[in-house]
Amino acid sequence: MGKKIIVAITGASGSVYAKRFLEKLKVSETPVESCSVVFSKNARDIWAYELNEKINPEAFPFPISEPNDFYAPFASGSAGYDTMVIIPCSMGTLGRIAAGISDDLITRAADVILKERGRLILVPRETPYNLIHLRNMVTLTEAGAIVMPATPSFYSLPANMDELVDTVINRVLDLAGINNDGYKWGDEKFLTQRNTEKGDI
Repeated sequence: MGKKIIVAITGASGSVYAKRFLEKLKVSETPVESCSVVFSKNARDIWAYELNEKINPEAFPFPISEPNDFYAPFASGSAGYDTMVIIPCSMGTLGRIAAGISDDLITRAADVILKERGRLILVPRETPYNLIHLRNMVTLTEAGAIVMPATPSFYSLPANMDELVDTVINRVLDLAGINNDGYKWGDEKFLTQRNTEKGDI
């Protein structure tokens, strides 16, 4: 049996993170029994705006549920989903989950993952944080969620925006238990191979 994953995309800026996560999930060698996707009410508009409408979400081989569809399988713990990634995660969504408000499929699914002791990974891109944001993050961390800010790293020497985005996405994949070929600290072979492919050495 493979993993059962929910990918929720909210109306925060950072659609490129969601797109790249789905792209990597599509080709992952980690067994995935089921992957379901849900967009918030505003997420599709932000997706089209930031990605210039070049990428159609329906092009990915994952079923997409409507945000008000409480009949979606992952609205219930009996469906057995073990992981949920909200990427990007708006502060409104984060706050509603922290307060236990299940007013749409995304917040309901997050509530289900927490009560079933699954893995909930929140990827906020908002900056800076106010005190309400921080307190909500503490509440969710205490409830068992993982707050993984979309903060790129630079020790893999990213050469372009795609590689910079991947420094975030590879960490999210790691946290979700999905194998990936991203750089790990101390992996000099990764840097050597990458530079060789680009003709840098």
